Amino acid sequence: MQIPDGGELRLMRRGAELSIMSGAIELMNSRLSGSEEALATLSCGPLRGARPRVLIGGLGMGFTLRAALAALPGSAEVVIAELVPAVIAWAHGPMAGLFAGSLEDPRVTIREADVADLIAVGREAYDAILLDVDNGPGGLNRAANDGLYSLAGLTTAAAALKPGGVLAVWSATQDGRFVQRLRQSGYTVEEQHVRATGGRRGARHVIWLARRPPCVLAAADLDRPSLALSRTCPPNARKGWKSQSHRRGRPVNVRVPE
Repeated sequence: MQIPDGGELRLMRRGAELSIMSGAIELMNSRLSGSEEALATLSCGPLRGARPRVLIGGLGMGFTLRAALAALPGSAEVVIAELVPAVIAWAHGPMAGLFAGSLEDPRVTIREADVADLIAVGREAYDAILLDVDNGPGGLNRAANDGLYSLAGLTTAAAALKPGGVLAVWSATQDGRFVQRLRQSGYTVEEQHVRATGGRRGARHVIWLARRPPCVLAAADLDRPSLALSRTCPPNARKGWKSQSHRRGRPVNVRVPE
């Protein structure tokens, strides 16, 4: 099945095992769900609030969705952005068993859209944004996904998060430069290494939990779209924050104990 930029996705079956392929690259396999489930559990489990709102980039085989629904309260709202119509069709067809009825959950809304577009129009709209796109920042099987993981894309995601919200990113491999970009964008970053199988053996995948500060005083780089994050903190959000410091002539966020 063709994807918007001209690439191709294929759903392959071998016995009971399913895999989603992009050319010769295996993007997902029905035997390996541990890290996709952990993406949701680590990010959604700690969420607090009367009605948490979560955006998931990529429908995949439903492992992240099912784990998110298990971790979230009945009042939550989960928006799935899936760019490829065939993946949505597979979820209702040959992959329906993997989804186990999760698509019918009243908390779930599926949008046939690029997750980057939904992030761009959000303004403090989500408690968590989960990205399992293109094998992570280093995959880039689809060139347009580069924007998601760039400094500009990360600061746009921060603007779409509620104060204290979390951006959770799945990756097949480590990526030190990506971590640096996360920190440049104003996030505090935690890195988790999770087995693909969910057990004690097998390949390890990486999950970054990047939390937006409760109050963003200044963008990390005013030459970029992070300018959208610059705002004045309300008085009740200023506790523990010093106005701003400067490094190489650019304002950066600084949190200090009072």
